[in-house]
Amino acid sequence: MSKKRHEPHEEHPDESWLLPYSDLMTLLLALFIVLYAASSVNTAKLQQMSIAFKTAFSSGISILDKGALTEDDQLKRRTAEDLDRKDDGRTNRSKEARAAAMQQEQQNLEQLQKDLNKYIKKNGLSSQLDTQLNHSQLLITIRDNALFPSGSANIKPDSRKLAAAIGHMLQQYPDYEILVTGHTDNQPINTSEFPSNWELSSKRAINFMKILLENTNFDPKRFSAIGYGEFRPLQSNNTDAGRAINRRVEVSILRNYLEPTDSSNEITLNAIASENKSSSQ
Repeated sequence: MSKKRHEPHEEHPDESWLLPYSDLMTLLLALFIVLYAASSVNTAKLQQMSIAFKTAFSSGISILDKGALTEDDQLKRRTAEDLDRKDDGRTNRSKEARAAAMQQEQQNLEQLQKDLNKYIKKNGLSSQLDTQLNHSQLLITIRDNALFPSGSANIKPDSRKLAAAIGHMLQQYPDYEILVTGHTDNQPINTSEFPSNWELSSKRAINFMKILLENTNFDPKRFSAIGYGEFRPLQSNNTDAGRAINRRVEVSILRNYLEPTDSSNEITLNAIASENKSSSQ
């Protein structure tokens, strides 16, 4: 029996490196194709695609749903952006104008306060008149003994000159609201003319306001008068000195512009009263 003859086994080289090599070549080919395509891309379409991406990320428009923006969409978008820029410009100009107006108003009120203080010092009225400039108003406080006899709302003849002088200084600034308020102590009054301190304080405020309005340069629509009776004291009513301070007439020149922290330009009477009390104390 003959034996089969075996041919010698030939060893083949390891060819596993061909797989990553072919993948690498494929990636390089894809890279060159992309580079070539990018070098000859239509810039208009590229811009549309860029706008579409920005719109999708900023306003939620889906690229798959909307595709690239049309020329009409781009025009509308540019128009909206232009309007936003114009609105921002108007807002900035409005803020600048308001800041300038507030600065001018501050200068006006500071000058008016200087004029009033100069008049008070010149006429020896420091114990009877006082001025306070705060964030809402220029406040002029006049003690009642400088204007009225005890228990009366009739202004003393000599005191009419004081009211006229204050009015003369105020007429330089006719664009402000003027609020005149009357205050008494807590001593009760009960006469045929004044059943209570409400009537007395109100009548005093009105009479003083009327003298101011004798100046024809004023617009009566900008004036108002209020009586608070004994309910807005500056000091305790337990002493004669405190009661004397509480009996007063206050003239408030109200600002037209408040600080930005305020919610509005309207000044409530409660806010004024609180400001008056804190500044006087």
